[in-house]
Amino acid sequence: MSRVFWVGGNWKMNGTTAAIKDLVAKFNAAPAPAAEVEVVVGAPYVYIPLVADGLRKDWAVAGENCYVKASGAFTGEISPEMLKDVGASWVILGHSERRNVIGEADDFVAEKVVKALEANLKVVLCVGELLQEREDGITQ
Repeated sequence: MSRVFWVGGNWKMNGTTAAIKDLVAKFNAAPAPAAEVEVVVGAPYVYIPLVADGLRKDWAVAGENCYVKASGAFTGEISPEMLKDVGASWVILGHSERRNVIGEADDFVAEKVVKALEANLKVVLCVGELLQEREDGITQ
């Protein structure tokens, strides 16, 4: 069985409706990738429907985070089910800034991965380092 090459990215807490429409138009005008390449575009939650509705159908949409519950009194959180409902088929979890600025621990990230997979989302698990850690040579 051959592996599918995967490429993806996200734009963090950036964007406006106009800028994202322009970006999606540029994505749509790009040459079609080879059949063995899967492309995933991660968008801030509020823009997922805009991206999902306008993006070429051979590319997938990812949410940039999710919570560990399907619903409840968790103000500001987004459930895996909500991501699916607005057009995401992927979620990106474990971002370095969520670990280092927000304080998310590995155990919590792992719990989010389990919940996302249970909701039938595909998961991008980030396990990178801070720029300073990379420059100091303390990660592999």
